[in-house]
Amino acid sequence: MRIPHNEPLDSGTSGRADRPGNHGSAAADPERKCILTGDHGSRDDLLRLAISPEGLVMPDALARAPGRGAWIGTSRADLEIALAKGKLKGALARAFKGAALTIPDDLPARAEVALRKAFTERLGLEMKSGRLLVGSDRIAENARGGMVKWLAHASDASQDGSRKLDQAWRVGEDEEGSGRRGFTLPLDRAALSVALGRDNVVHLALTDRAAASRLDVPLRRLLRFLGQGEASDPGTVEGAAPAAAPSDAT
Repeated sequence: MRIPHNEPLDSGTSGRADRPGNHGSAAADPERKCILTGDHGSRDDLLRLAISPEGLVMPDALARAPGRGAWIGTSRADLEIALAKGKLKGALARAFKGAALTIPDDLPARAEVALRKAFTERLGLEMKSGRLLVGSDRIAENARGGMVKWLAHASDASQDGSRKLDQAWRVGEDEEGSGRRGFTLPLDRAALSVALGRDNVVHLALTDRAAASRLDVPLRRLLRFLGQGEASDPGTVEGAAPAAAPSDAT
């Protein structure tokens, strides 16, 4: 599923936008190395794996667990193949320096659950703070007024409803004809409604750039794991400092 173009965001300290999470410094968005492919990518796109005190390998969706970590930048389908063929076991053994590890058979499923939870919990926090807008009429009004900085639609939203809000957004941003559209999220209205404790949540918007930046990180990780990551990358900021040296640790 292609994720439409969304508004590039900045940290509030730059005149131009970039991939949210990059605050114009090397430390803000360092690269990591995927232990399965050897490819390098932003830590905000990759999923961190950590080990519990008992040696159980677990997804660290927020990349905050203490101790050494290992990073993967593959989709769930590729992770399942690597697990089945023993490639993941070997890669983790190298990453964790031969420590005794137990890899659960359902690690890919646990990872997806954890990534979805990280994203929906971030949505909930922005809702509680009053920064997240729901409801077509409210979003349309703010969009036409140039207040919307991030727009998204449930995976089962009607094309007509999404198209009208996308158009209101373009009008408010004085970008008619640009083709800018909100994200189509990998969650349907039922999942969004449960996550936010509201009935029939179909469309979402944020009026705060910093909030959109915070939300972008768990969304990027989830999309990449679902095999949709490349389409979510809004580009890089002009004048941003180069990323830190690639690493496969912590």
